[in-house]
Amino acid sequence: MSYHLIIGDKLYSSWSLRGALALDLAGATYTEELIKLNQPDTRERLLKHSPTAKVPLLKTEHGTIADSLAIAEYLVERFPDAGLWPKDIAARAQARSACAQMHSGFFAIRGNMPFDLSRDAPLTPMPAEVQAEIQRMLALWAECRAAAAEAGPFLFGTVSLADAFFAPIAVRLRTYQVELPPVDAAYVETIYQWPAFKAWQQAGLEEVAR
Repeated sequence: MSYHLIIGDKLYSSWSLRGALALDLAGATYTEELIKLNQPDTRERLLKHSPTAKVPLLKTEHGTIADSLAIAEYLVERFPDAGLWPKDIAARAQARSACAQMHSGFFAIRGNMPFDLSRDAPLTPMPAEVQAEIQRMLALWAECRAAAAEAGPFLFGTVSLADAFFAPIAVRLRTYQVELPPVDAAYVETIYQWPAFKAWQQAGLEEVAR
C-alpha cells in the first residue's frame, strides 16, 4: 500500500514536517502533494480532502487521517517492526507523554516564534512567557534523555517519533538564535544532520527561490 501525504509549504509548515518525518521513519512509500498556505484558495483546496482544512493529511486505504499525532500512531500500527517508538516500555511511555505535551501546549513559542526554515535572527525582545516555555522545553528534553534505555544522540538514544515531533522546535531554537546548553545545542545539530530532515530543509529553502 502506498500513501499520499498532503502538506503545506515546507518552508513554513511545522506540522507537515512531522508527518513526513514519521513516514520516513516507517520506511513507507508515499507520494506528496503540496498545497500552499495563506492563499485565497487554500481552504477550498484543503476542504476537498478533509473537513479539518488543515495539514498534514494522510490518505490511506483506511481513509484520510488528519493530524500529525494520529498519522504517527497509524504508522506505528501499520509498521510494527519499524521501531517508531522506543522499545523499552518506560521510555516509550515517556516518549508518548513528551509528544502529547508538545502537541497540546507551548503556545507562547508557537505564537511568538513562527516556523520559518529561512529565518536567522533572534527574537527581540524575548517575552518572558516564551523564555519560560523554552526552559520547560529543555527540561522536557532532559526528561526524555533520562528515560532513554538506549545510547545515541537522539532524545531516546536511537531516532524515534519523538524526534519527528520535536524537530520543528529544534528549528525554532536555531533560526531564532536561542543560546542553548551544550547538550541541547548538540541535539539541535543532530536534528539538522538527520538525512530526512536535511532533505525537507533543502526543499523548503528552494521554495524561497521560486
